[in-house]
Amino acid sequence: MTNGSLRERLSTLSRAELLGLTLLLCATLAGAAVWYLRSLPKPVQVRAGTGRPAETSGSPSPAVLLVDVAGWVRRPGVYEFHEGDRVIDAIEAAGGARSGAALDSLNLAAPLSDGTQVLVPRSTPGGASAGTGPASATGVTSGKVNINTASATDLEALPGIGEVLAQRIVDYRTQNGPFTSVDQLLDVSGIGDAILAEIRDRVTV
Repeated sequence: MTNGSLRERLSTLSRAELLGLTLLLCATLAGAAVWYLRSLPKPVQVRAGTGRPAETSGSPSPAVLLVDVAGWVRRPGVYEFHEGDRVIDAIEAAGGARSGAALDSLNLAAPLSDGTQVLVPRSTPGGASAGTGPASATGVTSGKVNINTASATDLEALPGIGEVLAQRIVDYRTQNGPFTSVDQLLDVSGIGDAILAEIRDRVTV
């Protein structure tokens, strides 16, 4: 159809027909525009997770403390603790104190330290606690070695007591509680009258 024929055709249309044709053309163009917009790629929307955030790995974990709980407790042994734990926590971990334990000789609120020993003494018939006294951290008091608090290294310094016997002394008091007298060393395997006579004046309880 030529431009002249189209103009002649449009000139014969009434105003209502022209309006309808215009609306039809606009609807067609609008539909084409909507189709085009829908065909365009849409960006992906990232949503925040609704779960609880994971704990950050940057926070340091509490240090593990290894403590030897010995003496008059139900289950002597080496236990794991954390910073802030106290002597009372160590005793409870070992099953609690046995009947007759002299807990008043210990500072139950003292904080635990790695590589140390909590030694729970037993009360003697006279009311005193076995193994207590003004002992230093190394188990030596008044120039003598306290066999209830001394470490295996301290015990090795005694004449006739080597590494094996020193460990046996520590194991004995761990399993049976503190020594009540120096003569009780005879109950330790490998210690006889000769060795006891040699160290008697150098040890105490």
